[in-house]
Amino acid sequence: MNAMLSIAGLWKSFAGFVATRDVTFDLEAGELHAVIGPNGAGKTTFFNLITGHLRPDKGAVSFEGRSLIGLPPQKIVRLGIARSFQRINIYPRLTVFENVQVALIAHAGQQWNLFRPGRSLHREGTVELLELVGLAGEAAETAGELSYGKQKQLELAIALASQPRLLLLDEPTAGMSPQETAETIASVRDIAKARGLTLLFTEHDMAVVFGIAERISVLHHGEIIASGAPDAMRNDPEVRRVYLGEQGGHG
Repeated sequence: MNAMLSIAGLWKSFAGFVATRDVTFDLEAGELHAVIGPNGAGKTTFFNLITGHLRPDKGAVSFEGRSLIGLPPQKIVRLGIARSFQRINIYPRLTVFENVQVALIAHAGQQWNLFRPGRSLHREGTVELLELVGLAGEAAETAGELSYGKQKQLELAIALASQPRLLLLDEPTAGMSPQETAETIASVRDIAKARGLTLLFTEHDMAVVFGIAERISVLHHGEIIASGAPDAMRNDPEVRRVYLGEQGGHG
């Protein structure tokens, strides 16, 4: 079976600093896969190379057999890849409902529909997504006034509005309280399974990683030094040396 996402020999440097070093990586459809590593390991750069926000110096990236090299981010989204970012990426002055509704309108290519008021479009789909991420009760609130955790949930709903088959989440629980973290990860896992999504995510909280990931890849100095099942990564001496340390005890 061909991988959904296939990456071969991926390199990216910034002013002589090698951020991604000869990365080769395959992601199968339906996987819940975590990428972990120390700060500066190259995780966000890796995501940016997949989603077209950066162009690699060399190497190949393909999604469902189609090369992504040189494609702009919006084209990659239309192919079926969505992502969230470390920094919140929402419209803070719009309501929660409007944020998701705008995303659905954009995905449908209806931005310039002059014959139908925008407020009437995709209302049912918006409600469905807000219910899915647990924000139905906050639909009328101004997005910028939500707690940080709820803003991350809103960003997830916006990402899901593009109906992706592959979802990339960059530090989805960063800045959340323990309760928000637990709720968010349970929601992400349930949504991925219910919608048949393939999930690739970065995360510093090892309890989150080992609680959701089916496979884990470890980045260190821009290289993938190990990849495999959670138990194998937890017990890998090199992985423990460069990153997990005492964190390896989480279940």
